[in-house]
Formats: sequence, structure tokens, C-alpha cells
Amino acid sequence: MYEQKTKETEQSVTRFIEQIESPGKREDAYKLLDIFSETTGYPAKMWGPSIIGFGTYHYKYATGHEGDAPLVGFSPRKAKISLYFATGDAQREELLQRLGKHTVGKACVYVNKLDDIDFEVLKELIQQSVEFLRETYGA
Repeated sequence: MYEQKTKETEQSVTRFIEQIESPGKREDAYKLLDIFSETTGYPAKMWGPSIIGFGTYHYKYATGHEGDAPLVGFSPRKAKISLYFATGDAQREELLQRLGKHTVGKACVYVNKLDDIDFEVLKELIQQSVEFLRETYGA
């Protein structure tokens, strides 16, 4: 049976951020912590060893695979900052066009530093993702 790898933990978010070696990336992580917390209204929780997530939802696919995940989140990784938003919503693409300098992976949006992006668009992406997931999977 499938075992979900990324689960909510009791790790301290602040302790995790304080362990970030780069002062600039640590400062960006604190800014993101404020933006995500204020925008979602949810407290920050660690998911696995390196993802800071906000809120939670339960998903179940047609294949029977199911689990829990944060509604939105971020991870201040060494190379780039990973931003986690819902996929599958057409509005996401329009917002990403206005975000600023970034790249996109399968489910992540990657930025080098926060100075490269528009904070107001980031807040819109956060809100859009939370609303989309609530509509898709329920509150």
C-alpha cells in the first residue's frame, strides 16, 4: 500500500527557517511566512522536513489514491524558492503571467528571490489556490 511521504509534522517552522544558511533566503522565508499566514489565515506547519504549509485538504483520486496536503506552501531550497499552489485551474496561468520572474515545474513555481516577483499577484495566487482546492475537494 502507498505510504504518503510528505506529512504534517510537529517540527518548528521558526527553527527550520533559522537553519537556512543564506541570510537573503532566510529573510525571504520570513517574508513568505508573513504573506502566506496573513493571506490564508492559517498557521504555518511543517510538512516533511522542508515544506512550510498552510491549511490542509484531503484528496482522493479516481485510482483510489488519497491523502492529505497543505492548501498552499513554500520551501526555501538552496537553489530556488519553491512555491506550492493548486494545479488544474485556468486562472493560475493568467496570474503566473503577471507574477514576475519565475519558472514552473509540474506542480511548483520556482523563484530565485522575492525581489523578482509581485507580492500582490503572489497573494492572488495564494487566494486562488485555496478557493480552487476548497471547491474541488470541499472545506
